Amino acid sequence: MKRAAGIAAISAADAVRASVGYDQLRIYEGSLYWLETRPDTGGGTTLVRWQPGEGPADVSPGNFNIVSDVHAYGGGSFAIADGALWCVGKGGLYRQANGDDKLELISSSAVGDLFVGTGELLAVRESEQGDELVAMPLTDSPQIRTLARSHGFFGAPRPGPGFLAWSHWDEREMPWDACEVWVASYEPGERIEDPVRVAGGTDESAVEPRWGPDGALYFMSDRSGWWNLYRWDGNEVEAIAPVAGECVAEPWELGYASYDFLDDGRILMVVQDGPRHRLILVDSSGSDGMLAVDLPYTSIKPYVAAHSKTVALIAASSTAAPQVALVHLATDKPQVEVLARSEHPGLAKTAVSTPMELGVRVADGREVVALVYPPTGSEPNWRAPVIVRAHPGPTASCLLRLDWQAQFFTSRGFAVVDVDYLGSTGYGRAFRESLYGRWGVDDVNDCRAVAEHLLAVGRTTPGQVFIRGASAGGYTALHAVAQDGPFAAATAISAIVDPDRWAKTVPRFQRAHALRLRSGAGRVPADAIRQAVLLIHGTDDAVAVVDDVRELAAELKGYGVPQELLLLDGVGHYIATSARADTALEAELAHYRSSMASAAGG
Repeated sequence: MKRAAGIAAISAADAVRASVGYDQLRIYEGSLYWLETRPDTGGGTTLVRWQPGEGPADVSPGNFNIVSDVHAYGGGSFAIADGALWCVGKGGLYRQANGDDKLELISSSAVGDLFVGTGELLAVRESEQGDELVAMPLTDSPQIRTLARSHGFFGAPRPGPGFLAWSHWDEREMPWDACEVWVASYEPGERIEDPVRVAGGTDESAVEPRWGPDGALYFMSDRSGWWNLYRWDGNEVEAIAPVAGECVAEPWELGYASYDFLDDGRILMVVQDGPRHRLILVDSSGSDGMLAVDLPYTSIKPYVAAHSKTVALIAASSTAAPQVALVHLATDKPQVEVLARSEHPGLAKTAVSTPMELGVRVADGREVVALVYPPTGSEPNWRAPVIVRAHPGPTASCLLRLDWQAQFFTSRGFAVVDVDYLGSTGYGRAFRESLYGRWGVDDVNDCRAVAEHLLAVGRTTPGQVFIRGASAGGYTALHAVAQDGPFAAATAISAIVDPDRWAKTVPRFQRAHALRLRSGAGRVPADAIRQAVLLIHGTDDAVAVVDDVRELAAELKGYGVPQELLLLDGVGHYIATSARADTALEAELAHYRSSMASAAGG
């Protein structure tokens, strides 16, 4: 394996430093706010404010990690009201008065999806018994009021003119499978009255309700087979700009905002088609069709924040890692102003690998889409070791964006291949549901089909094809080396090992998902694995507990299978954005090199 001439290897430290996470983009009181997770400074999450003429500045207290554990994955973890910061961190809900450096603990409850109403803050509060919709006044001594209770789950409390809208799903469901939108009469400080279900049900996922400037309620529903935008005028529901694409992300977190309104009433929304995202401008009447906004981006996060004739996005492309950008729409050609970017100056002139999109037919006639990143600087006829990556979820998807941790490998002569296996988002409801009862089977088959195609066309050689995955993707990777196939080794990060045990230990939010998925391939069979395995896991992982991988590692050792268990103390489920991400990258690289050296020696 050789690097292309003149290509410098990207260090693990540089790759991690450039893997800044941007989330929860919001506009409050004329200023733009977002959360930044910076792996190189300990992996904590900081609130940043941007104002015209001033640039970005940290505004949350130093060493305070803004993060919500509600529904395990959090979301909607801050709000700004009358200059005061309300935020969620370890210990509960806090408030920081304008100009004060101290945080005041308001509630020790698990809360999220904070939203400012008229004179009050609305939120979702979770306990092991269920969820509550709650409200509290924006006063010196706020008392929390419960508006509604459920053994299931709430989301998106959004006040409108004399009403409150919210989403709800049963404890036996996931929000991308069956979710409802409700509306009730409501005045601040009062109770909700006469709730009405507007949309959603057993076979419909209705999410992201919000009130438009016309007083109507808008929401996304997949009743057509795709998550599309709908409007309820108090009597009827109508589709706005139907499209064969996903207009929301799979709702793993609270607080998503996949669409917003310009001051002239037009709607901006993100549409996903496979691995690509685009921004669409829609007339609220739906009469003028859809207009694609010309942007240099192919990946857009579900945080769209419009103000006047501008829209703020967290977006990326194959040559730009996620960045915060302000798009000015006042002229015929949109103008993009980058407010924050992941790359530090040292990477400004670094050569990167850009992907080609690959479609591979599988046995049932489906086409599996994959993004192939050749070795950086390679010739058109390149041939190289290949790392196939199975994304997490398994309802996530490949993203067409610059990933510096993938570039860590391509700059060293590897090709990296991301696979949108069955069950991925971006291909409609039926595709997303098709992995239920087939987990560890069809996802593995799809990854294997892509690897075998690359072998067949001469892009790689036997013994130099590897598979890696994180979380649900780690389960896929482990099953891929528990059977005959093209993979010479596997890396499983934060992996799920035993779906039955996982269903008992997983946080409350994800239990329904675990139960629905677990009837597939079952527990990873240690006695069937014959290829080298690297297990990387955080000791504080609350989603996939570390005990299962410890047990698997011991079993593999007993069977004489080459294995390594790398435990990262104090790290949770998300290793790629943790302070130990560089350690994980270096271990993964050493794992593949060791496998190739063993094959060459044998």
